[in-house]
Amino acid sequence: MAANGTGGNGDMAAFPQEDGDHTEPERLDSLRTFGEVVRAFRKRAGLTQESLAPKVRYSPETVASIEQGRRFPPRDFVESAEEVLDAFGTIKGAARHLTRRPGLANWFHQWAQLETEAINLYTYECRLIPGLLQTEAYARTLFVNQLPLLSDDQIEAQWAARAERQRLLRERPGTTFGFILEEHLFMRQTGGPEVTRELIDHVLEVSKLRNVEVQIMPLVRENHAGLHGPMRLLETPDNRWFGYCEGQESGLFISNPKTVSTLQMRYARMRSQALTPEDSVSLLRRMRGAA
Repeated sequence: MAANGTGGNGDMAAFPQEDGDHTEPERLDSLRTFGEVVRAFRKRAGLTQESLAPKVRYSPETVASIEQGRRFPPRDFVESAEEVLDAFGTIKGAARHLTRRPGLANWFHQWAQLETEAINLYTYECRLIPGLLQTEAYARTLFVNQLPLLSDDQIEAQWAARAERQRLLRERPGTTFGFILEEHLFMRQTGGPEVTRELIDHVLEVSKLRNVEVQIMPLVRENHAGLHGPMRLLETPDNRWFGYCEGQESGLFISNPKTVSTLQMRYARMRSQALTPEDSVSLLRRMRGAA
């Protein structure tokens, strides 16, 4: 699905996949410059990071990450900071030059940007544990085994970017994150038994968050609505839905309402076919003991 065409009507954009991974390390310069601009206007306004945070409706940790050039600023942060700090259009101007994000290739920016603003984010995976749930050991196993081989610098950049994305789970408690994961992803024991046990422990810990729901699709499932492959769905603050589907070497960003509706229908069916969150936790605990 993901590798066939780009949708001539402009509703789908084709690009390589992210979690697997086909990214290259990218320069931090534009992010650092943007962060310095925000810091300068914040100090000019006589505000600390803690006092600015509620005014732009983000946590002090997020403000710090943006000022340090470690996080790509969400669109509403840019607009709020511009207004609150009375920046004469400077912050918006600096944001227009943010064409890259460290450790993420340029093609992934559109989805990564929407992730930081989403109010609902749903993921179904049948190939590997999604990036938002990966442990460092699991992720590094994927990076080390990537073909063509990655350099040490590329591996470090990719893990740094992935770890930064994972902050979304805790920094956006108002966002609902749903994951449907195939049972065999844990049975494969990618990286070995110890890595798998750590991974299961991590997924169990994340599943305790009130805004995170993890469901396991059983190994034996007579009817399965996810046979077309992995998918991601998200809803923006203005209640628009988008989808993203990956293939072997490319992915599709989907904005066509009809296509997104089809993905929503399949995901909804899978939620009823997968184990409940409670039964999923029980299964993971049993698998952890057997790993």
